[in-house]
Amino acid sequence: MTPWNPPCYLKFVAERSRPAYDLVARIGLDRPTRIADIGCGPGNSTQALRERWPESEIVGVDDSAEMIRNAAETYPAGQWICADAAEWRPGVRYQVVFSNAALQWIPDHPRLFGRLFDLVDAGGVLAVQVPANQETPLHRSLLRVSAREPWRDAMRGCGALLTYRDARFYYDLLAPRAKRLDMWQTTYYHVLPSHQGLIDWSSSTSMRPYLDRLGGEEERARFREEVLAGCVQDYPAQADGAILFPFPRLFMIACKPPG
Repeated sequence: MTPWNPPCYLKFVAERSRPAYDLVARIGLDRPTRIADIGCGPGNSTQALRERWPESEIVGVDDSAEMIRNAAETYPAGQWICADAAEWRPGVRYQVVFSNAALQWIPDHPRLFGRLFDLVDAGGVLAVQVPANQETPLHRSLLRVSAREPWRDAMRGCGALLTYRDARFYYDLLAPRAKRLDMWQTTYYHVLPSHQGLIDWSSSTSMRPYLDRLGGEEERARFREEVLAGCVQDYPAQADGAILFPFPRLFMIACKPPG
């Protein structure tokens, strides 16, 4: 895919950061020594960790050089590593291995979650949040539009670039190895100023692989218009003109046995 665009991603930084803070708040450790933020992006999720545990050694890991550069500029005191999380071998273990809205971009979740759990120290936790938006009207419209002419051939295989699995799948992955497994799902109702906000939101995340297959901005604009037209009726305007954008997210905290 084309490089990540941190300013576009950060347009909704408050909405994208809130799940990270909610996940951090549910981690039942007082003073973890080392923490790894997997898929840290521009550092907003890492900041949530730093605010709770200011004395911990925290490293942010992301495979996007643009995101890591932005994180280092915004939080120059942080420790940032540009690496593929699926293959990263730090040589140490962490009391908290954390990931907020990143692992859906990495395939083969049985292998991935096994490797991440191996990075957790005894008595530590693997804490993960992944989007559960695969059944939302916006995402369904994206899939429908990309599967028809004139887009179908160019976008073949894009749907496989994002991994969506349900809670039962992750339970079977983690329960056999965890001392305790806490799972929940939350739907956030984001308030957008107009329907264009739906496209602005997804253009910097789930729509990126699809837009990358198109030749120029005019073609991308037509594709975005078709996606919005396919779901606009599912997001009616409120009395004040605002648009409510329900976005479900799946959370899990797997606690490793001590010793």
